Amino acid sequence: MARYKLILAYDGTDFEGSQRQTRWSGSGASHHISRPRTVQGELESALRELGWSGRSVTLAGRTDSGVHASGQVAAFDFEWPHSLEKLRDALNANLPVDMAVRSVELADAKFNPRFDATSRLYQYSLFCQNVRDPLREKLAWRVWPAIDESLLVETAQIFLGRHDFAAFGSAPRKESSTVRTVSLSAWRKIEGEWQYEVRADAFLYRMVRRLVYVQVAVAQGRCSKEVVDKALEKPQFKNQIPAGLAPAHGLTLVEVTY
Repeated sequence: MARYKLILAYDGTDFEGSQRQTRWSGSGASHHISRPRTVQGELESALRELGWSGRSVTLAGRTDSGVHASGQVAAFDFEWPHSLEKLRDALNANLPVDMAVRSVELADAKFNPRFDATSRLYQYSLFCQNVRDPLREKLAWRVWPAIDESLLVETAQIFLGRHDFAAFGSAPRKESSTVRTVSLSAWRKIEGEWQYEVRADAFLYRMVRRLVYVQVAVAQGRCSKEVVDKALEKPQFKNQIPAGLAPAHGLTLVEVTY
């Protein structure tokens, strides 16, 4: 029995998030259970086709419904008598077309992809256009009115460093800290599309989508940088920044580091 570490990529469009879920509906004798389609569920199904009998795989990060990944990390214990490449290929043969195992490696027996992570990198894509662009909008947020590009770039710098991000997301548990350290927060323009890269030691629930939404609000003149800075330093002023989230389809989990 060995522990394996996988790098996963997936198009999140048709997934209800990464974590396996169970839903109950109805009541009494008429209640029934449904299991929404999730990344974890599909991976576990593919593993069972290969003879895996474990209870669950562990993922490095939880992604919302509609969010994509090119560098999600998963780990599980398995008795596999063949090469790492054959495990990768066997899994891909059993996974749906909107998921793929990019690489497989052996890990330490105590490796935990979630708790051992030292940072996570996300990327968010958007473009400014007043006419719908259905193909492009599958992986990027179409923003209109147009943004002030210099304001967008400047606002990203506010989030660098160690801060209480309570105004920009919620902790996984009520008693958990909302303090996070952001080591990268920057926009770059590539072929008419803006890409935001943000790296932190950990993220609050929906934090990246909230950060993007607020930065766009500043760049559209709906909010000032000073108000954002105030909400970052004093979370009790969070109601002074516009409420909302950037759409999930523009977000990708790119990398988890250890």
